[in-house]
Amino acid sequence: MNMDTAECTGDKPCPLRELLSRLGDKWSLLTIMALAKAGENPCRFSELMRNINGISQRMLTTTLRHLERDGVISRRVYAEVPPRVEYALTERGRSLLIPVKSLVTWVEGNWPEIEKARNAFDASQ
Repeated sequence: MNMDTAECTGDKPCPLRELLSRLGDKWSLLTIMALAKAGENPCRFSELMRNINGISQRMLTTTLRHLERDGVISRRVYAEVPPRVEYALTERGRSLLIPVKSLVTWVEGNWPEIEKARNAFDASQ
């Protein structure tokens, strides 16, 4: 790990904090995972809405805009009536799948024990 990137001191912006804030929000990883499930096929907005349970249209729009700004996804607009817009992971987004898959595997492997720990904690309060 590059400690210069991970260290967040002084007046300089903290890249680690900034990207963890963006990628660790409620919807970004779910959006990335939905695009990953599509493989090489781009997804339309409505398809993403169907595949990300509970996300609002406004929140999906905001999430897609932020991920596009960071270069994690691409957006392609087709000059049709009605307009067609498709989203896909960029090379940067596909490289992000490596740590995301590790995180998902960790959650799957640890979730039962996390639930037990939560229940024990809640029972002791």
